[in-house]
Amino acid sequence: QVQLVESGGGLVQAGGSLRLSCAASGRTFSSYAMGWFRQAPGKEREFVAGISRSGGSTDYADSVKGRFTISRDNAKNTVYLQMNSLKPEDTAVYYCAADRTAVAGVIKHKYQYDYWGQGTQVTVSS
Repeated sequence: QVQLVESGGGLVQAGGSLRLSCAASGRTFSSYAMGWFRQAPGKEREFVAGISRSGGSTDYADSVKGRFTISRDNAKNTVYLQMNSLKPEDTAVYYCAADRTAVAGVIKHKYQYDYWGQGTQVTVSS
C-alpha cells in the first residue's frame, strides 16, 4: 500500500505558475504509474496529466497541454505537476493518484487508480 500527500497548492493570479508535489510512502514508488486529477465544485473529477512508471511516457488533458508538465523523481518518491499560464478555469482541488497494475504507459481513467491523496486546493483569480 502507498500513501500520497500533495502540497504546493494556493492562490495565484491568472497567468501565474504553481508547482504541485505529491510525496509517496513506501519503497516501491517506481512500480506505480502516477496521475494528477482535479475536481471543481459541482463537477466530476477529471484527468489532468499522467506519467508512466519510468517517467518515459506522459499524457495530458487537452485543456492543459502546453501549459502543464508532469514529472517524477523515483529516487525521492515524488511526482510533480508544474502549472504555468494558469487560468481561472484551472481552479479546483488537485489530487494525485497511483496505479499499481499498469506495466507500461499512462493511465487516464480515474477508476483504474488504486490510491489517492487528500488533495490540494488551487485557486486562480482573474
